[in-house]
Amino acid sequence: MREASASGALERLAERAGEEFSNLQAARNLAAADQPKLEKRLERLEHDPGSSVVLFGSWARRELTEHSDDDWLILVEGEPRDDVSPSIEEVTTILGRDERKPGEQEVFGIHAFCDDIAEKVGLDRDDNTNLTHRVLLMLESVPFTGHDAHRRCWERILDGYLKEVRRDERPPRFFLNDVVRYWRTICVDFVGKQREADEKWGIRNAKLRASRKVLFAGGLLPILQCFRFNRDGMREFLVDQLTAPATDRLAYAFLEWEVFDPGARFFDAYDRWIGLLNDEEIRTELKAVTPENADESAAFREVQRIGRDLERGLLALLFDTDLEPISRQYGIF
Repeated sequence: MREASASGALERLAERAGEEFSNLQAARNLAAADQPKLEKRLERLEHDPGSSVVLFGSWARRELTEHSDDDWLILVEGEPRDDVSPSIEEVTTILGRDERKPGEQEVFGIHAFCDDIAEKVGLDRDDNTNLTHRVLLMLESVPFTGHDAHRRCWERILDGYLKEVRRDERPPRFFLNDVVRYWRTICVDFVGKQREADEKWGIRNAKLRASRKVLFAGGLLPILQCFRFNRDGMREFLVDQLTAPATDRLAYAFLEWEVFDPGARFFDAYDRWIGLLNDEEIRTELKAVTPENADESAAFREVQRIGRDLERGLLALLFDTDLEPISRQYGIF
């Protein structure tokens, strides 16, 4: 079977499984309702040509809850320069809600320049921040202003990855390695943050087991499935896949490779996760969890169950279908 498009795949899987995934649907509805309101406010700001206010995370995954963070960048075409409009202060005034503002690592809430993101790939020049910007732009970004500028930078990165493709009907290794590198980097950085302080260990651990795993799988699966295409076909396929939310990409893969029951269980688990994120008491409990008291938290034990259910579904998709030889050959080496 060949699924037509990633867009709408979650609804098609829900219908096939006889499920509603009500928390996911509510989160999508909230994102769809709130985005135009913020776009309207941001569009009033002065914009230099080639600038775009871009949001990531829950906004881009269409998994918005009342407690989601606002992780944003001002993406700018060209080389780094000063005095770009809109300014960080202007966007912060609109998106800088204290309870939802970006973290303090200066990965978000800054200007980022497409020349750096697209050209500084690998070696020491490609630091964690640049890698994060590049991979998240490809896998988990949505422009609120400057849609054309965002799309030009996005396609520039994609074409840079595909330029290195030498043979048809092979997953694009350059792109694959960057996505895997990012996944391993955030796993290592999790431990680095833990060494500095245990603050928010529980919620960071929970997100690594769930949302971050969906982010990674939402890049891994489309790239692996490129073995079915020539180079031009890869580009068309990846544009379709990566412009859809990660949950649609994964639902597409479960449908395409006919693993319906594992897919239904996967999304049942992820739907439970979105429900937890929307519960203020649960979030408060998870933020208080430390490595020492984790076993005492009912909420954290549920997160552990969700993480295991997500892994089982993904392993069934990768290793119990005709994707297995591709997953073994390209996912490992």
